[in-house]
Amino acid sequence: MKVKTLGQFIIEKQTDFPFAKGELSRLLRDIGIAAKIVNREVNKAGLVEILGETGETNIQGERVKKLDVFANDQFIAALKAGGEVCAIASEENDEIIPIDSEISKNAKYVVAMDPLDGSSNIDVNVSVGTIFSIYRRTTLSGPGTIEDFMQRGTEQVAAGYIIYGSSCMLVYTTGKGVYGFTLDPSIGEFCLSHPLMQTKTAGNVYSVNEGNYLHFPEGVKKYIKYCQEEDKATNRPYSSRYIGSGVADIHRNLIVGGVYIYPTTTKSPNGKLRLLYECNPLAFIIEQAGGKATTGYKRIMEVPITELHQRTPLFLGSSDMVDKVMEFMTKYAEVKA
Repeated sequence: MKVKTLGQFIIEKQTDFPFAKGELSRLLRDIGIAAKIVNREVNKAGLVEILGETGETNIQGERVKKLDVFANDQFIAALKAGGEVCAIASEENDEIIPIDSEISKNAKYVVAMDPLDGSSNIDVNVSVGTIFSIYRRTTLSGPGTIEDFMQRGTEQVAAGYIIYGSSCMLVYTTGKGVYGFTLDPSIGEFCLSHPLMQTKTAGNVYSVNEGNYLHFPEGVKKYIKYCQEEDKATNRPYSSRYIGSGVADIHRNLIVGGVYIYPTTTKSPNGKLRLLYECNPLAFIIEQAGGKATTGYKRIMEVPITELHQRTPLFLGSSDMVDKVMEFMTKYAEVKA
C-alpha cells in the first residue's frame, strides 16, 4: 500500500487554494513540524523533569504546566521561522504576538492556538492535544493586529488539532473535508490514515463533566436524564464517556459518534471554553465532518468575537444529538438552575 505523507497530501491539495500560492501549504507543514517536537517531549515527559507546574498562572487563571510553556514556545518558534504569519494569538499569552521580521513582511495569515489543551492531565499520562485556527489577515501590511483576530469562525481558512495519545494524530480541514494523519515514528512523518472523516448522524455517547451537574442549566440536566433513560427505539441509555481532555473527548466522538457538552455553570455564566482558540476551530472540523457545533442556541461559528479570550458554552458532535440537546435547552431556557 502506498503511503501518502502530510507534505505530499498538502502539495496535492494546493490547487484548492489558487490565491494562496503555497503559503497555506507551508504554514500547515510548519505546524506539523512543531507537533512532532511537542509529541517527542510529551512521550518522554516523565523522564526529563518537564512534568508539573511552573508556579505561574496564565490569563485564564489556570496554573501553568511546564509542558504548556514548552508547547507554546515550540509552536511560536515554528510559525515565526516559517514566515507565513504576521501575528499569533495563544491561549497562554495575555496579548497577541505580532511578528515583525523580514521574512514575514508579506505574510497573509494569522494563527490562533491552544498549544496544549488538557494539560492538567499530562502528569497522569492521559492524552492531551493542540488546537489551531488559521485566518487570512484583514489589515493590509506590517505586523498583525488584534483586528485580524476579530473574525467570526465562518472566516476560518483552516483549522485542526493534534492529539498526543497512544499514537500522535494530526486532524485538519481547509473547508474541503476532514483528513487525519498518524505520525509514523519509524520515518518521522505524518501519514494519511483517515481520509474524508465523517461523524455519525446519531451516536450513543455523551461527554460532559457530570461532577458539575448541580451547576448546569436546567436544559442540560434534563438532557442528561434523557440520555440515561431506557428506550430501545433510540438505543438509550447512552454511554457516558468523559476524559476531561477536550481534544481526546472530541476526537473519540468524531470517530464513533456522540455529543460533547461544555455548558455554562453558575460559576462560569459565560461558559469556560475559549471561542477563538478552541470552539471555532473544533466547530469547523466537526461541521466539515457532518456534525454540528452550537452554544446551545445558535451556531458557534456565527458568534461575533469581541475579545481575544472570549468564552462560550459548547455543544458539539453528531447532528441529531446536538439538535436534541438544543431542543432541551430551548424548552427549559427560562428555568434557572
